[in-house]
Amino acid sequence: MKVWGLTGGIGMGKSTASTTFRRLRVPVFDADAAVHRLQGPGGAAVRPIEAAFPGTTRETPRGRAVDREALRRAVLGQDAAMNRLERIVHPLVRREERRFLAAARRRGARLAVLDVPLLFETGGERRVDRVVVVTAPAAIQRARVLRRKGMSGERLAAILARQVPDALRRRRADHLVHTGLSRHHAQRAVRRLVLAEG
Repeated sequence: MKVWGLTGGIGMGKSTASTTFRRLRVPVFDADAAVHRLQGPGGAAVRPIEAAFPGTTRETPRGRAVDREALRRAVLGQDAAMNRLERIVHPLVRREERRFLAAARRRGARLAVLDVPLLFETGGERRVDRVVVVTAPAAIQRARVLRRKGMSGERLAAILARQVPDALRRRRADHLVHTGLSRHHAQRAVRRLVLAEG
C-alpha cells in the first residue's frame, strides 16, 4: 500500500483536497480530527494535558475534556509551553495513525493519505512515499483564515510562526495542488494524481 502525506499551511485549502481524496474512495487519516478526539471527553490526552497545564480541562456531560480556548491561551506564542503540549499530543496521534494504516492495509487499500498539517515540522515526510502540498497565494490564505470565527491577525501570525513557510513546503513537495484558482480546479488536480497512481 502506498502512503501519501497531505499538508499545507492554515487556510491553504487542505480540507478541499482531503474531501476529494475521500470521494475517490482513498482512506484519509485526519490528524486534526484525531487531536480533537484525544482532547475530547475521555480522550487519552485529557489527563496529561491537565497535569501539564492546570485549569485547561473542564467537566462535560460525557466526561472530562480539554477546554480548547483555555489551552490555546496557555500555549499560544509561548514556545516552551507549545513544545510541552506537542510532546504529549504527537505520540498519541502517531499511535492513532498506525492503527489507521493497519486497518487500511487489512481492507486491501492500494493508497492511503495522511492529512497532517505539521507533516514537515514533525518529520512526517519520512513516513510517507510522497508528499502532496496544497498552496494558495498569501493574500488568499490570509483572507480565508481571517474569516474564521475567533481569528485575529495576531493569532494568525502566531500560528504561521510555528509552520514551515509555504515556499519551503512547495520546494519539498512531490506534488502541488493549487487551491487559489477555484475549488473545482483543486479537485481536478487531486483526481489526476489518484488516477495517475492507478
